[in-house]
Amino acid sequence: MKADFKLLIGGVLVEGASTFDVINPATEQVVAKCPKADPAQLEDAIGAAKAAFPSWSALGYDARGALIEKMADAIVANKDELARLLTAEQGKPLDQAAYEVMGASFVLRAFAGMRAPEKVVREDAGNRVIEHRTPLGVVASITPWNFPLILLANKLGPCLVSGNCMVAKPAPTTPLTTLLLAELTREILPAGVFNVVCDENELGPLLSAHPDVAKVAFTGSTATGKKVMASAATGVKRVTLELGGNDAAIVLDDMVPAVAAQKVYQGAMTNAGQICVAIKRAYVHESIYDEFCEEIARLAEAAVVDDGTKQGTTIGPVQNRMQYDKVKSLIESARDGGTFLAGGELPDGPGFFIPPTIVAGLDDDAPLVREEQFGPVLPVLKFSEVDDVVRRANASEYGLAGTVWGRDLERAMDVARRIDSGTVWVNQHLAIDPTLPFRGSKQSGLGAELGQAGLHEYTQAHIINAVELEEL
Repeated sequence: MKADFKLLIGGVLVEGASTFDVINPATEQVVAKCPKADPAQLEDAIGAAKAAFPSWSALGYDARGALIEKMADAIVANKDELARLLTAEQGKPLDQAAYEVMGASFVLRAFAGMRAPEKVVREDAGNRVIEHRTPLGVVASITPWNFPLILLANKLGPCLVSGNCMVAKPAPTTPLTTLLLAELTREILPAGVFNVVCDENELGPLLSAHPDVAKVAFTGSTATGKKVMASAATGVKRVTLELGGNDAAIVLDDMVPAVAAQKVYQGAMTNAGQICVAIKRAYVHESIYDEFCEEIARLAEAAVVDDGTKQGTTIGPVQNRMQYDKVKSLIESARDGGTFLAGGELPDGPGFFIPPTIVAGLDDDAPLVREEQFGPVLPVLKFSEVDDVVRRANASEYGLAGTVWGRDLERAMDVARRIDSGTVWVNQHLAIDPTLPFRGSKQSGLGAELGQAGLHEYTQAHIINAVELEEL
């Protein structure tokens, strides 16, 4: 496995001003030393992106899209190395890592083919109004540790195809796959179009407040997102924020309990529950509650929790010590009033392993129900009336996503319309499509990622309103 990593600044692979250790969450051993940028190197990266912007934006969509396609090709050609590295630094099972790697290439290809063409708004009686869109300039990308590759692709694709240049800052616990991607694409993109700097969270304020940065695209916690938004406000920068969620699943009374349990389990436990749109709390109708609980507990007990490199592992470790301690604390808080149907006992180290844990009997104000756990722990709650469960599902500062499960599709969709979340899936979960916009409501985000709306976030819309003169 690759062990020597460098920053990418202005098309050149450079050593960091210092280094820091990247830890394998399954073994707590060092995977590699990551180069650490200092403020001067951050300035160099922003300067390189700014210098590259005029020629890159002048290339046009077709030329830029062709180069993004080549980036996707490079990911596919190196998919095995990327997947192994991703498992080593993030912890997810190798098959899930491979899925993320291929997903990143798929997202890039989707955006490579997207365009933001000039649009005629009005054309009558000698009056012509058009809207055209131009790139913004230098974009700062700040990505989290749960899906370091695909969440970067969600930003990199629309940023580059619309003519912007990027300075990317990955999470300090999972920077290596981003650095490897940068190295793989260095010969594809013109120098300065894509730059990667790494830190231990010191450079974020400098990056988001920098006067030469036109937009900040951030995915992470709501608390950090508020800081990014405040920092970006100094220059009235464009921001896209994809933040926390406490996503509710509502299982209606006409669902087959075993089918619903399997679907909800997958939606809650994939990637060890470390997904912004993972199911964080499940509301199940009282008529099927007991059967549902029995089946989802069986699924949790059958899970294979181990190092992601081992064949048969279905759930890897939580990614870092801080998150492990948070989830552990929420598990302990659930012992007051909760009934553990599965899990709840953490194995001795090494590794940040938490077995899938199912808790019944909690009140809505319990910390595990109220807060975003971001780990493999799911509270299952009972409801009897639809009006009541809609109110309970919406009683959160978050509004990222949700799901409704029911065999009567129209009835389920009517319930979904009442959920205050940016996305509500019906009879499916994690159905994220790069051609469809993804948004958060309330404190779960601002702006859109993916789809045409996501592409537009990286452009400035201009209205040109013209009339013909009979005499000049």
